[in-house]
Amino acid sequence: MKLNHTIRRLHYWVSLAIAIPALILLASGVLLQTKKHWTWVQPPEQRGTGTTPQITLDALLQVLVAQPDLGVRGWDDIHRIDLRPGRGVAKVQLQGGLEVQVDLGTGQVLQQAHRRSDLIESIHDGSFFGGEWSKLGVFLPTGVLLLFLWGSGVFLFLVPWVGKRRRRGACPPP
Repeated sequence: MKLNHTIRRLHYWVSLAIAIPALILLASGVLLQTKKHWTWVQPPEQRGTGTTPQITLDALLQVLVAQPDLGVRGWDDIHRIDLRPGRGVAKVQLQGGLEVQVDLGTGQVLQQAHRRSDLIESIHDGSFFGGEWSKLGVFLPTGVLLLFLWGSGVFLFLVPWVGKRRRRGACPPP
């Protein structure tokens, strides 16, 4: 069997095998690439009143506890705190996916909204579907096979192109 024919058959079957995981990778990748432009994916970053934090972490926790609709009772309810002193804001992610932005100068809550970018990232890397086994057993091979599809696609494009140029005499044989 010719190499060209073998590559074409492999290209065909590999693309069929990875169609669903590749679609998930591509769709979630597009969402992540544009997350700063869609407030549905990630809330816009607000600006605080200063560039030097004036409140402590304990005061920040008290601000969150004082908001009854957030349901924060202690540090266990907080997933992560992202301090942005240059913008004067602390982005606090709660365990349920809610993001609360607090002014580091006044302690005032600037915004609260759902942040879906972490969920989309876990879908993108495959960990959403079953942890490490789907991440390393399905989505990593899908990425490697996408590289193969790219290479085989370039090969399948170049073989007829080079053949035509050789027949015309524009490209000498190797």
